[in-house]
Amino acid sequence: MDNGGFCDDNYQSGSSDDELVDISEVTVDFSEDVPPLDRDYSAGKTRKNGIGIPKLMDLLDDTVPGIGTYEDFNTIDWVREKSKDRDRHREIANKSKQSTVALLFSISDAFSGWLLMLLIGLMSGALAGGIDIAAHWMTDLKEGVCLNGFWFNHEHCCWASNETTFQERDKCPQWKSWAELMVGVSEGPGLYVVNYFMYVCWALLFAFLAVILVRAFAPYACGSGIPEIKTILSGFIIRGYLGKWTLIIKTITLVLAVSSGLSLGKEGPLVHVACCCANILCHFFTKYRRNEAKKREVLSAASAVGVSVAFGAPIGGVLFSLEEVSYYFPLKTLWRSFFAALVAAFTLRSINPFGNSRLVLFYVEFHTPWHLLELIPFVLLGIFGGLWGAFFIRANIAWCRLRKNTSLGHYPVLEVVVVTLLTALLAFPIEYTKMSSSELISELFNDCGLLDSSKLCGYTSNSGSTSGSVNATAANGLGARLAGPGLYTAMWQLALALVLKMVFTVVTFGMKVPSGLFIPSMAVGAIAGRLLGVCMEQLAIRHHERDIFRGWCSPGADCITPGLYAMVGAAACLGGVTRMTVSLVVIMFELTGGLEYIVPLMAAAMTSKWVADALGRESIYEAHIRLNGYPFLEAKEEFRHKTLATDVMRPRRGDPPVSVLTESGMTVEEVERLIADTTYSGFPVVISQQSPRLVGFVLRRDLVISLENARRHQEGVVSMSPILFTECDPPMSPSAPPAVKLRSILDLSPFTVTVHTAMEIVVDIFRKLGLRQCLVIQNGRLLGIITKKDILKHMAQMANRDPDSILFN
Repeated sequence: MDNGGFCDDNYQSGSSDDELVDISEVTVDFSEDVPPLDRDYSAGKTRKNGIGIPKLMDLLDDTVPGIGTYEDFNTIDWVREKSKDRDRHREIANKSKQSTVALLFSISDAFSGWLLMLLIGLMSGALAGGIDIAAHWMTDLKEGVCLNGFWFNHEHCCWASNETTFQERDKCPQWKSWAELMVGVSEGPGLYVVNYFMYVCWALLFAFLAVILVRAFAPYACGSGIPEIKTILSGFIIRGYLGKWTLIIKTITLVLAVSSGLSLGKEGPLVHVACCCANILCHFFTKYRRNEAKKREVLSAASAVGVSVAFGAPIGGVLFSLEEVSYYFPLKTLWRSFFAALVAAFTLRSINPFGNSRLVLFYVEFHTPWHLLELIPFVLLGIFGGLWGAFFIRANIAWCRLRKNTSLGHYPVLEVVVVTLLTALLAFPIEYTKMSSSELISELFNDCGLLDSSKLCGYTSNSGSTSGSVNATAANGLGARLAGPGLYTAMWQLALALVLKMVFTVVTFGMKVPSGLFIPSMAVGAIAGRLLGVCMEQLAIRHHERDIFRGWCSPGADCITPGLYAMVGAAACLGGVTRMTVSLVVIMFELTGGLEYIVPLMAAAMTSKWVADALGRESIYEAHIRLNGYPFLEAKEEFRHKTLATDVMRPRRGDPPVSVLTESGMTVEEVERLIADTTYSGFPVVISQQSPRLVGFVLRRDLVISLENARRHQEGVVSMSPILFTECDPPMSPSAPPAVKLRSILDLSPFTVTVHTAMEIVVDIFRKLGLRQCLVIQNGRLLGIITKKDILKHMAQMANRDPDSILFN
């Protein structure tokens, strides 16, 4: 509990129970989430007293600003917050029986949660629709512009043309490339060079604007946001991370970053955007504004909304929130999350950002059943996904650590510009890296039809040529699926695109722009899956008479669906990186609408998780949480060491005794001196120094605010005024100054353990109850204290990691 806070007789806002420092040396706007408090706490100086108020305060009253709130970079007290909410609810229920007005207020209070979910769904769905439309338009802007209206993207521009054919639906006279507009060239090397140059220039402009806006206005808008959301949901306070400026800048820069062509997605950042919407809307509801635990229930639902609008998967979003990010997820939150995700998906569907009456760009439906033996290549894709996940996590963390520990981290703008330049230069020549990741996944998932003009559908029937060696196959009606020159070209381009995607995804994730990981990971898996699917398809066609493939192929029907392999590969790679299982399968099912393909998805997802867990237990989000030193206790991590509470508690042997307050016998001056000389976020209260029997625990912040309030408003309070935490007043001299009664801010039931309690049990208590600290006693006598950071440092030490890395750096 070593906090910096009460220095030079002033109460600073930086006190923390977890010894945390500011993130990335940025200045945080503390006015975003909680109304600012009066910071003029000049403790230790006697002031002119105002008119006396006999009652100092009540912990559940709001007459004293700041009581019950938390400073930046602090962990909330879940037990106290839940207790406050129960008391508030009990009071409302009792009053509702007394009058009609109170009854109506009780009904509105109960309905406010559902109203809040409705508003979050509407706001998040509208923002997601706007982001999708803007990103699609700006992505196409790198290649050309529509003459009918510059606000049309390529697809919508050609929809309105009467000269567009179905076979060449991406070509129309209304859409002009930059070469045609600038130099009037419609073919030849000049066309390629000018379009190449304009593509790179637009990509650099978009990326430069994104990183500049993030750096100048909202440093918290960078990255995915999911590691920080997980930390916040566990009870940590990061002021401004979910504020209005972060929402505005993240929304704008997300469009710019996606449009720049960088290897990133918008799905993770959309979770951050939805949580920002929830946090802002919570300020309009007193029940959630004044209770941090209730607010986190709303943020858990908002996480589900983010995935719902990102993938068009409301059920998968709820399961994602439950499985991946939420720390406390009661049944009531499950219902409200489902409602909010439903509203968000309906709002996005009403906007119809992709113009296909679907919620996602790559919605597909497969009609060919899969065969039992295909589980073998599906499992192979799962193994590939697990290997990719483990490799990506280690490579990306190594790159991010290099960025943090070297001068590279001092030049975020230059890093983004250089990575964007390299990405654009290498992406343009290859068709499958030039297009956006979402369009690439859509093409890879696609099941080739008769009118498809994609190179991935370049079979012999399309090229019109069949060799003599395969005439027999063609006679059986299977030659239409033999690979042609177009498909061979697509295969080597996809192989090259796979390497480039893997490299650029490693270096892009974690830069100072909004960057999601879902779509790039799915793109890597989809490419690998499509390559394997085409190989299996050609193998089955060319050897369809063998026993192993007998019955797979029939005249006029497809033997194998390569798009299904792409879908399974996408799920495997995403699972390897994030370690999702149930929610991942449901998301992929909602994406494709194919109920019969759940078994292949399950097999690939589980195999991917097993392989990745064998090489490293952490997902990419947990790895970034540990890299940044966030005080997060992972529920999935097991504590197997045989240590006791006495091995972890402070003070250690040789340290001075724990700083305590006595329930009586201390003066205002002594308490203020103790606060000024220490940096602890709270103090145990004992009967006396001679009899250290535990009475309770008081938070530093509440203590400082109470003393300041007493000096301002309680008549006769001076430095020699006694401090009382007792229920009954002890006898005092008539000439003695009035006492300051602080029993109302005293936690009379702090969690305690004995010195012989196993740390395995202590860790479970901290995880499941969300404790900030736990007192260690023996026969009622206070011996020490264990904080959340003490546990994290102990776990790091047991895992042979640097215990001093548990800082908010």
